[in-house]
Amino acid sequence: MHDIEPFYNWEENYSSAEDPRSPFYEAQYNTEYYTNTIYGYYIHPLWDFIGSETLYVKILFADYDEQIVVIEFLGEWNDTLHNDIMFLKRNVIDLLLAEGIKKYILIGENIMNFHGSDDEYYAEWFEEIEDGWIAAINFREHVLEEWKKFNLDYYINFGGTLEVLNWRTMSPQVFCKAVENLIQKRLN
Repeated sequence: MHDIEPFYNWEENYSSAEDPRSPFYEAQYNTEYYTNTIYGYYIHPLWDFIGSETLYVKILFADYDEQIVVIEFLGEWNDTLHNDIMFLKRNVIDLLLAEGIKKYILIGENIMNFHGSDDEYYAEWFEEIEDGWIAAINFREHVLEEWKKFNLDYYINFGGTLEVLNWRTMSPQVFCKAVENLIQKRLN
């Protein structure tokens, strides 16, 4: 786990620690000292703590004019035991909503498991973005199957053409536009 770093090739375009509108503005990172753990396994210090014991994030890109954000995830998304969606919603999403963000791209390659509960926070998030959307990219198949069991596909777009395997080769603007085009095709 300690070797899994957040994607950093877009840092010349955006840094959440340098963005005064980001929930992680002025965050300090010590890459020599690992302190955060998931189930006793140390994780890379560049991941941001959201209040959950099992779920960490990194905002890779935000464009307030386009009202879009890209968030990468690490760990286990556990709504059953840890109510991770509450931490994500209250400590990250609510702050981004207040800044006008309505389009959310969630990257889940490093989400190992999902344990669901009720959909209250997902429904709240979905209602608050009005004409926006939530897209999940590259989550593991067993995670998506669990999401379907809890009817999260009503709130989050995922699967099919949203498995964008080459996203790291794109600029953040090109990636966001590509995902937005895929979402628009689904909505039309």
